[in-house]
Amino acid sequence: MIRLSIPLRQALARLSLPVLIAAAFGIMLLGKADALLIERMRMSLADALAPIWGAVQEPVSAVRDAVQEGEALWNMRAENARLIEENERLRRWQATALALEAENALLRRQLSWVPDPAPQFRTARVVADAGGTYARAVLLATGPQHNVRKGQIALDERGFAGRVTEVGSRSARVLLATDINSRVPVTLETSRARAIMVGNNAARPRLQHWPEGTLPREGDRVVTSAQAGAFPAGLPVGVVRWTESGAVEVELFAHLERLDVLRLFDFGLSGILPPESVARPEPRGRR
Repeated sequence: MIRLSIPLRQALARLSLPVLIAAAFGIMLLGKADALLIERMRMSLADALAPIWGAVQEPVSAVRDAVQEGEALWNMRAENARLIEENERLRRWQATALALEAENALLRRQLSWVPDPAPQFRTARVVADAGGTYARAVLLATGPQHNVRKGQIALDERGFAGRVTEVGSRSARVLLATDINSRVPVTLETSRARAIMVGNNAARPRLQHWPEGTLPREGDRVVTSAQAGAFPAGLPVGVVRWTESGAVEVELFAHLERLDVLRLFDFGLSGILPPESVARPEPRGRR
């Protein structure tokens, strides 16, 4: 190592900044004066450094790939643990379901239970989702082959959607469960408590009139009730949701905001009277 005297080092330190500034100005002036020469110099420098960058880049890419592979293996391990836990939970549910199925079969044999006949249904396409006297209703394209009548139950592929309230020669209107005029008797599957699901023109209808001392619980499944003879028992409706304000709502299984087709089930129920058959009071005559 070359040892420099202190005065020489001080002189070099003083001159380094002016020399660098002068070199920068010189390069700028040279670039302005001969752009082609600067371009050639830059490309020559790039050609010289390209193999070095390529050699340096290979181990960097290998390290990056190794890190990504490690992260993928770690995530796979966590995913595997989650799947194992889920599989165990499903096995327990399967065992419970098999036990309940066997118990149900035994009780049916002892009671000589006769199962309900499978209901007839027709599928109709939704052609409009507005109009009529209701805020939340859909119009179905039907024909004589559909044999639609008032009171039939409409379900999508997930659950209860509404019921037929108006029938024409080529169309039928279904009042959705979210309409403010809708009242559906329901049952909470866990406690078997009965209640009334009331539409409010919002996405989730309210739950009202449950028995005193039987508070609906968050996540309870809600199914239709056969009370009043308007609906069959056990049709899937939704689950209970508590709001921040303390109201009890039902999150419907059916996707009412994007209905394409509906199945109309005829359970042969007569709990809903058509408007023309409702007895109306006779006008009083003048005395």
